[in-house]
Amino acid sequence: MTYPIHRYRAFADLTRTEVELLGTLGEGAVVRRRGEVFQREGDAVSGFYLQLKGWVASSIILRSGNRLIQKVHLPGDMLGTPTMVLSEAADTLTAITESVTALVPYARFGRLYQTAPRLAALFTVAVQMERLALMDMLAITGNASAREQLARLLIDLHTRLTPIGLVEDDAFDLPLTQEVIGDLLGLTGVHVNRTVRALEDEGLIARTGHRVRLLDVDRLRQLSPLPPRQPAFEPAWLPAAR
Repeated sequence: MTYPIHRYRAFADLTRTEVELLGTLGEGAVVRRRGEVFQREGDAVSGFYLQLKGWVASSIILRSGNRLIQKVHLPGDMLGTPTMVLSEAADTLTAITESVTALVPYARFGRLYQTAPRLAALFTVAVQMERLALMDMLAITGNASAREQLARLLIDLHTRLTPIGLVEDDAFDLPLTQEVIGDLLGLTGVHVNRTVRALEDEGLIARTGHRVRLLDVDRLRQLSPLPPRQPAFEPAWLPAAR
């Protein structure tokens, strides 16, 4: 199964060599069952993961025992990269749906800085985009209404799923329970349910089972408390391709 590389193409025009390197960076693809925990916070680790298929949650456990979901990962994402600066796993990775991942050993990734510095720099750009997403999430937590936060989440998923062909007529599968959405946004399941129904009543979304359709993308974007981030294409500091 091929690793989706759309996010790197959003940063630069990739050479054939860079595309081939991305395709061989990870080890063999591993299928993760729905609900499978394949990395636990505190585990010893030897690399990070490329996500080839499915939905995966990244979470940490607070001392109170409460779970905090920090990110819902989609195909094309990198999983577990914060652990690169630690001696043990910083987060727990759980498959929300059946998923496929490929491990990238740290040593193999490190060699990119010598053999393909521009591609290594593009990974740095991708990580910084993740940091921007986290900054935005922190900015609106406690400072935006549940309605605004849910609108932002739906727009974010719509934007990330579109390049990989998982959006049709502004509709996509949403395999997240109200509990997971609540953990992600810092809301109760009851509050999430009430907010989803409110967006339906306003004619902004429609649901059929686990599939959601955004009926008015423009209004949802306006409702989102922050505008989307647009990465700079081939920034001047990017090393030349080899």
